[in-house]
Amino acid sequence: MNATFVRIDLTRQLRDVMNLMFVLVLPTLMYVIFGLSFSYANESAGNGNVKFYIMASMAAYGASVAATTVTGVSAVEQMQGWGRQIGLTPLRPAGFVAGKAVVALVVTALSIAVVFIVGALTGAHADHGWMWAATFAIALAGSILFALFGYAIAMLFKSESAMGIASGLLVVLSFLGNVFVPLSGTLLDVARFTPMYGFVGLVRWPILEGAQSGSADVDPLWGLVANLVAWLLIFGIVAVLAVRRGRTRR
Repeated sequence: MNATFVRIDLTRQLRDVMNLMFVLVLPTLMYVIFGLSFSYANESAGNGNVKFYIMASMAAYGASVAATTVTGVSAVEQMQGWGRQIGLTPLRPAGFVAGKAVVALVVTALSIAVVFIVGALTGAHADHGWMWAATFAIALAGSILFALFGYAIAMLFKSESAMGIASGLLVVLSFLGNVFVPLSGTLLDVARFTPMYGFVGLVRWPILEGAQSGSADVDPLWGLVANLVAWLLIFGIVAVLAVRRGRTRR
């Protein structure tokens, strides 16, 4: 892995104003709107308060957007010839992938951190300090799912519009995944099979332990993990098949 390549690519990502709007500003703004505008925001919610619950949800959404954006752009770059250009340098393919992974993790960590900082400054509360670290770590690690999602979408559509498609799908998946609005009944049953549900449920686990806001249902830990692992496999397989199809056509 080349440190210069990582620095240049990270700088380029952070100079992209539209990218920053979606990755850093949008999740934080959504936390401010949902977390500070309701009178019950300071009320208890599991092992913390409602503000922490909303903060965790928006941090998970921000992590998914950041991971999808970085890997999706990477796939589009390679299809436009950047991969061939890198091939003329001493940087090995493994180093290129590792560098992109580091950039994706840094951008994702920044997105989560901004939401957490604003949450801490505005009264988000958890009963134990370790819950902050655990929520942050789960959001960062689970974002790998959406790194694969972004790469798979980009390789399937193979155009700059792929990122718009991926962003739109993320919004739909977030509503279906119980991120923005608490679901119940049949909608909640359907939500349990969507990609965002297991990820967000795990991010909220330190504070809710599987409980659902607005519902008496409680998700077991194994169910949330199974959802995440299943979609990891699905998006991973789709990405691999898309790459193989592209190479066959060449």
